[in-house]
Amino acid sequence: MSAEKSLAIVIRTVDFSETSCIATLFTEDFGKITALAKGCKRPKSPFESGLDLLTVSRIVFLHKKSDSLDLLTEAKVERRFRGGQKSVEHLYAGYYVAELLTEMTDRSDPHPELFHLADEILSQLNDLGEVDRLVLRFEMMLLRHLGQLPELTHCVETGEPISAEGRTPFGLLAGGVLSRRARNGHRHVIDVAVASLQLLSIYAAEDERWKSTEIPARLAMEIRALVNRYLSHSLGKTPRLREFLRILSI
Repeated sequence: MSAEKSLAIVIRTVDFSETSCIATLFTEDFGKITALAKGCKRPKSPFESGLDLLTVSRIVFLHKKSDSLDLLTEAKVERRFRGGQKSVEHLYAGYYVAELLTEMTDRSDPHPELFHLADEILSQLNDLGEVDRLVLRFEMMLLRHLGQLPELTHCVETGEPISAEGRTPFGLLAGGVLSRRARNGHRHVIDVAVASLQLLSIYAAEDERWKSTEIPARLAMEIRALVNRYLSHSLGKTPRLREFLRILSI
């Protein structure tokens, strides 16, 4: 059993004993791992503050081949998350990022591009960037990287493009937009403004257009309601942080 090294974001910790904890980390090279950190709460441990929630740390761990816990042997801080010292909203946004990574990713399933996305979003939250835009960017790109992004431009049943204006049906179970003639027979369908879908397409794109694209007040509530419902459907439950993060609790 060889030692493995990686950058990691601390997304969850649970006490194991008076001196140890179980840490869930989203790593750059190995995806999500769950590891026992023996003695992490002792003075002068090899972890110091490296297991604080939302901290980016360089870790060393022994990777178990079975379903048993990995063994964390070292965690050195690369960057602490300090946004919560200045803004509760930014702190809850960081916790929300951690919750989605915990709930929507599988153990030992590497997604380096998702790690870099989370690292970038947490860094900007740490610098007190705009919470609503950063959270939306993370949600849409998370869905893209995990292969769960809904179809936003073409009918999922017929393949025809949706109209360029007005409103269009969106099937939560169907996985995206539907043409008017394809709507019949589908359950959990809502009408959505095409302008809202166009904005979501920008936030889900691989380029940087989202950085210069504001969320118009007239669309903000509809966009948030749609993303909330779609993510709850994907998760099979409502994210716990939704009731604490103001922009999500519509």
